[in-house]
Amino acid sequence: MAAADDIGIDLGTSNVLIYARNKGIALNEPAVVALERDSRAIRAIGTDAHRMIGRTPGNIIAMRPLANGAMGDFELASTMLHYFVAETIGKRMFSRPRAVLSLPSGVNEMEKRSMITVMFEAGVRRTQLLDRPIAAAIGAGVHVNDAYGSMIVDIGAGMTDIAVLSLGKVVVSDMPMIGGDRFDDAIAKYLRRKHNLLIGPRTAEDLKNNITSAMPRAEQLYMEVTGRNLISGLPKLMRINSDEMFEAIDEPLTQLIEAIHAVLEHTPAELAADVFDNGIVLSGGGAQLSGLEDAISAALKVRCHVADNPQECVARGCGMALEKASEFGRYLNNGKNRI
Repeated sequence: MAAADDIGIDLGTSNVLIYARNKGIALNEPAVVALERDSRAIRAIGTDAHRMIGRTPGNIIAMRPLANGAMGDFELASTMLHYFVAETIGKRMFSRPRAVLSLPSGVNEMEKRSMITVMFEAGVRRTQLLDRPIAAAIGAGVHVNDAYGSMIVDIGAGMTDIAVLSLGKVVVSDMPMIGGDRFDDAIAKYLRRKHNLLIGPRTAEDLKNNITSAMPRAEQLYMEVTGRNLISGLPKLMRINSDEMFEAIDEPLTQLIEAIHAVLEHTPAELAADVFDNGIVLSGGGAQLSGLEDAISAALKVRCHVADNPQECVARGCGMALEKASEFGRYLNNGKNRI
């Protein structure tokens, strides 16, 4: 039986989410660390560090310890995870909670074992790992134990986990390096190419979240952004419209849809028929892109829907694996359920 203070953790590329039993999502912070360049002394972690992106002096850098679904800086990732876990569970003299942790799919086995040690040092009694597509599917409400095919597409910042599941196992999968960051990069490159306007990553992300859509909008939206004119070198204010943003993300959107199509092509016929009947479930922060489910449905002729609170699915799935151990416990200790 799960204890009241057990936790489920999604250590993602762009955000860290912690699900606490009876509380829901107890922490949702940017996976960013600000540190001094020479001494590597930590200046800020999470939201405070995220505010510094693009605004730090030369001796301070604000960075994500994880990049493209893998450990970019293991030491910083360990420090960040320790900080967030300790902040969530507090100091416990006698009882230490258990945890289920889901890591980006690009993290190797040695790094996974080291992360379990970090969790113990942060005050967790026992940490088990859960394969990311399984965690996302459980958190999205997919009936992973059933003998039929279901497809989960978990879109993170650095990569997307695409998997067809049956009887709790990953039957066919792919992990293309396409995620929210690729859409941000495409927006920044588009404005640089078309308008000679240089913008930062946070501005590109704001454009994506506010006016960008994967389908043409019935009503045009506008957003004013400030960047640097690459010709004059001076700051420039420009009004950007949603049609431009739809054009800007065409390449990564097409690549994402092609990757999903490729997984469907390699799916056994019976399971592919199940996916056609049941539809594709989108999870992860990247699934919140406006019109994405409609764009995928139109291209693949398969019904598609976004899970409720898609960014929270992996963390919720980890928490539910502890809460309902009789139903999901056999999927813990990552890697043994992939065929």
